[in-house]
Amino acid sequence: MRKLLLLALSVLFFSLAPDAEAQMNRKSIKRNNKRISSYRGRKSWFGKEKRYNMVGLSLNAFNYYGDLSPKPSGFSTDLSYTKPAVGIVFSHRFGPRYALTGGFTYGTLKGSDNASADQNDPDNGVYRYQRNLSFRNRIKELSIVASFDLFANSATYISRAQWTPYVFLGASVYLHNPQAKAPETDLQGNALPEAGEWVDLQELGTEGQRSELLPTDANYGLDPYKKLQVAIPMGIGARFRLNEILDFSVETGFRYLFTDYIDDVSRNYVDLGVFGNNELAKSMSYRTNEIVPNPSYTYTGRDGQDYTVVPGYGVEYPSNNRGSKNDKDIYMVTTLKITYIIGKTFHRAKFR
Repeated sequence: MRKLLLLALSVLFFSLAPDAEAQMNRKSIKRNNKRISSYRGRKSWFGKEKRYNMVGLSLNAFNYYGDLSPKPSGFSTDLSYTKPAVGIVFSHRFGPRYALTGGFTYGTLKGSDNASADQNDPDNGVYRYQRNLSFRNRIKELSIVASFDLFANSATYISRAQWTPYVFLGASVYLHNPQAKAPETDLQGNALPEAGEWVDLQELGTEGQRSELLPTDANYGLDPYKKLQVAIPMGIGARFRLNEILDFSVETGFRYLFTDYIDDVSRNYVDLGVFGNNELAKSMSYRTNEIVPNPSYTYTGRDGQDYTVVPGYGVEYPSNNRGSKNDKDIYMVTTLKITYIIGKTFHRAKFR
């Protein structure tokens, strides 16, 4: 009798077990479905799936705006003096719209009164043409800029936007050293040993920075400018997706500078006698004699020598401006850039 009872209970248990297991599975599935339907994703703007790194190369164009521009307007530049520059970049994307980019850029700025000024313009061109100053400046810049995309990348790098405009703002440090070609002769007509060579202008103190000036001189107290400077890069751009891991960008921006000596020109002319026996400094400070054959004003400098100059140039006087100290120099950078998303595979990439 006991054996029959145990056999009956066993049959009943095994017959009910599948139903009980199925009921438990149905409850578990229903609970999981409810969780999935209520999931809204991560709340953070900076989800890990949206972060990645990029490296890239850039080809740039430099344009100079300053005292040796064709006109005194802040928007005046000589496009014929557009100079190339190259750069490398490393970027880290923090989220759907934000990236931080560090870069190094090397390029040249250049300007020339003789080549750019309109000598037939009586308001500004004649003065600038007769001033006859020129320069080149090789810029080595380290920068870090933050960019903000107009179109968000709400998922992974694979599904980033096909293109997006962006703005950028940052900070940079750069090393500069304005130079100019030395003339064939000094102001007395003697041959210069440096004739035809590019010479560093900062060491010469062409506006009296390294000379002993009088308290009544317009440039009194002027110190040599620093070759290491800081700047603020700012601008706009557009980035285009080439494939899963390559982007192409076009951008234009300005470097706001905190110096007016990117071209070695800012303040007043000084008495040429303050340069003493440095004939090269005299020749690089005042260059009007190279294009005006018959100067009409002669004065005795502080070194006891006589100097014949064009009135308004090459002599100490409050209104004898060599440049304009009220406006800082700037330069524009136009960039073509290609970037590669590192740490990602290429096997699914397809050019669009």
